[in-house]
Amino acid sequence: MKVIIVEDELAASDNLSYLLTKIDPEIEVIATLDTVTATVAYFSQPHDGELVFMDIHLADGLSFEIFDQVTPNIPVIFTTAYDQYALKAFKVNSIDYLLKPIDGEELQDALERFKAQRQQTGMDEGQMKSLLQLIQHKPMSYKQTFLVTIGDQLLPIKTSDIAYFYIDTGVVKAVTAQDRSFVLDIKLEDIEDALDPNLFYRANRQFIVRREAITTIKFHFNSKLLVEVHPPCAERIVVSKAKASHFKSWIDR
Repeated sequence: MKVIIVEDELAASDNLSYLLTKIDPEIEVIATLDTVTATVAYFSQPHDGELVFMDIHLADGLSFEIFDQVTPNIPVIFTTAYDQYALKAFKVNSIDYLLKPIDGEELQDALERFKAQRQQTGMDEGQMKSLLQLIQHKPMSYKQTFLVTIGDQLLPIKTSDIAYFYIDTGVVKAVTAQDRSFVLDIKLEDIEDALDPNLFYRANRQFIVRREAITTIKFHFNSKLLVEVHPPCAERIVVSKAKASHFKSWIDR
């Protein structure tokens, strides 16, 4: 089976590729794409893909934007951080979904359902509209507090006090507006899923920044952006060329 992966997180796409080949060594990942733009360009040309795994949030926008420009004409399994309630509603539309982080058994079940329904060629307009409506209007609750350990105590840190999160030599830290740094026992990917995307932005694999903490945005080489924050950070916060347009749109709301 020839599979296409649309995912902007390298670790996530590598993990999915690993799980797929572990489940079935005959599965071949023929393309890995990380943006709406790249995916549209890929599906605008002839291809021999049989199934596509597609993250909902990509570097330059929502993956649903792909279907406004091109029709893949192969079954889609979305990967998403939405909760189980949303997943059940999604499945009513006969489109499959996997909750991140992807579980090997759930992935295998999805592949078996795909093999049993190979005649399905993709989504019709009604399915896409109902899916978009659910994504856009589903009420979300976001994390209000992070518990950090200091000595023998647990200290609650309000999310509204945090200026940015980042990975420092493998350790995830939160820096507050008062320039206090705290170590968090949680992955940056899980933090991203728990935050309000209107207030926080995943600038790159190392940083999540709060809108109010951003002080300056500078043009960087190769169409990248250099973001400066307060409190200042010793590490440079660089937004890639692929994400630059989406980041500017996010800021300019």
